[in-house]
Amino acid sequence: MTAARPADFSGSATQMLARIPQHDATQLTRGGNQALIVLDDQIYQLRITRAGKLILTK
Repeated sequence: MTAARPADFSGSATQMLARIPQHDATQLTRGGNQALIVLDDQIYQLRITRAGKLILTK
C-alpha cells in the first residue's frame, strides 16, 4: 500500500476512507489493553497505553 497525502486524493476523502476497513481497538482488546495480531507466522502485540495511544510491537 502506498501512502497518500490528503491533497493527493482525486475523489472525496470520505469516500476514500469508507473503503478502508476500520476496527475499534477496544473491541480488538475485548475491553482490556492488549491484543495479539498474527500475520503469516509472525505474532504482533497491540497495546493501548494509559494515555490512549496505540503501540504495535513484534
